[in-house]
Amino acid sequence: MADQFDVIEAGQRGHRRWIGLVVVAALIAIPVVGLLASRDPGSPLGHAGATPDPIQSLSTLSSAPNVLYPRATTRGDDEVIQVVFPHGARAEIRYPAVLELDELGARPFRGAWIDGQYRRLSAPYGGEVEVSKGGQPIRSLTSNVRLWPRQPGSGSSGQVLLFAFGPWRLALYDRQEGLTFEQRMAVAEHLRGRVTKDGYLVLSGGGPVRLARPGEDANGDPVGPQLWFGGVVGDMVAFIPAPGCDKATRVPPNFDRPGRPVEATCRGGVQIAASGSAEFVQRAVEKIRITLK
Repeated sequence: MADQFDVIEAGQRGHRRWIGLVVVAALIAIPVVGLLASRDPGSPLGHAGATPDPIQSLSTLSSAPNVLYPRATTRGDDEVIQVVFPHGARAEIRYPAVLELDELGARPFRGAWIDGQYRRLSAPYGGEVEVSKGGQPIRSLTSNVRLWPRQPGSGSSGQVLLFAFGPWRLALYDRQEGLTFEQRMAVAEHLRGRVTKDGYLVLSGGGPVRLARPGEDANGDPVGPQLWFGGVVGDMVAFIPAPGCDKATRVPPNFDRPGRPVEATCRGGVQIAASGSAEFVQRAVEKIRITLK
């Protein structure tokens, strides 16, 4: 799953964003020669008369972290944030201030089926630069979708479709056998995203693209709409709407790391999965409250 592509984020309040920028800076430090030798300059990047590419004006070396830091309000020893899931449902999350969810930042995740083939959609923490690795795209499929080469060390994953929805970059990680060109074009044309006033990304599909519904799974893993707070090495919490959820099910694979505590619970029809330090995990599963609206 997404753990193969996530960029590490860790640290204490007031420092997480700074550390995130350091991580991106490290990605930026990829040798310039990679830019020159990565792709044939004749690779197609659109067609005459096409709508100007909204991501073409962005340098692949200047992407900021692909994370939303929600505004928190204080209630006693707790903080409260308002969130929007990738399927449009809103919720209020109340948590002990010491957990600092607002500083961890939120990213969307949602599974999808393309002509019956499962693929995952997630927001890489480092944005476009995390996918580009200093290279060049293979081609532009539409005005807001680029196809990128398979990433080194990505296991069974294949090429990557990167979507630009306002400030968000959303990646569809293909498999090595890959979707056909026609399927990729259909995904590029039918996957839609809108950004809410408070900055969250809401997705919709059509045609051959069916987005996972709350409570759905693939091979036993939860793949419905989710919000992930934090990075894969530091403290992390996932909120996974699951109607009828009364006990914890499997957690997203990137949460379950050897030598790192991980626990989950169900509360108010939402699975809450936490990993990281033992103290963080215990507080998260015991103290976080979420109310769907």
